[in-house]
Amino acid sequence: MDFQFLTLERRDGVATITLNRPDAFNALSLALGRELFHAALEVDEDPAIRCVVVTGAGRAFCAGGDVKDFVDNLERIGVLVKELTTYLHGTVSRFCRSDKPVIMAVNGVAAGGGLSFALSGDLVVAAESARFTMAYSKIAATPDGSSSYFLPRLVGLRRAMELYFTNRVLSAREALEWGLVTRVVPDAELATAVAALAREMAQGPSKAFGGAKRLFHQSTWESLETQMELEAQAIAASGHTEDFRNGVSAFARKQAPTFRGR
Repeated sequence: MDFQFLTLERRDGVATITLNRPDAFNALSLALGRELFHAALEVDEDPAIRCVVVTGAGRAFCAGGDVKDFVDNLERIGVLVKELTTYLHGTVSRFCRSDKPVIMAVNGVAAGGGLSFALSGDLVVAAESARFTMAYSKIAATPDGSSSYFLPRLVGLRRAMELYFTNRVLSAREALEWGLVTRVVPDAELATAVAALAREMAQGPSKAFGGAKRLFHQSTWESLETQMELEAQAIAASGHTEDFRNGVSAFARKQAPTFRGR
């Protein structure tokens, strides 16, 4: 698919998706949402890709839904929002169910749906200048993009409610303290830090990564016994992979393993 509002680069097992509407702070228009969904499908199906990085062009990661689009389509706002969230939610779901680790490289403001999207990443690396805010209640909207799922699990119900009701803006360091991001780096080091992390993830045991992601997400609603049974099934399935055989053999020989994602 040809993309107009994002770029998709593939290199050394890493796919980098860059939201590319810098003049609009990478706000999620219907067209960008559609392209994002198709990009997620493409990288998920590409066997050469073993890690995905998502970032934004310019000074923002993503400012959320395109409010100008909302204003221009108030007579059909329900249809517009349902279509946009179909694309955004499909993207989040595809990434969360994928074997490939997804790194969100938050280079600036992450607001509304942009915050929600960032929270859904497996690893979140933020630049020092990054800022995080819900912003939904400013336009009398409820949360979308998975934030009502991830936010209470990351920071607790009280803090999640505070962020929604007050639109408090968190600095990158505050987001780190609250558990919203994995690490914070100086702005000038974001690209380098993310590239190094992505290379590390791309060399990892992809099937095991995917199985672990699914287990962690399932653990939020399953009982202890059911979760342990899912763990037993998953680790038994891991034992049949090429990576597992390479991993245990290398460990026994006190060597570094080589994983191929198979």
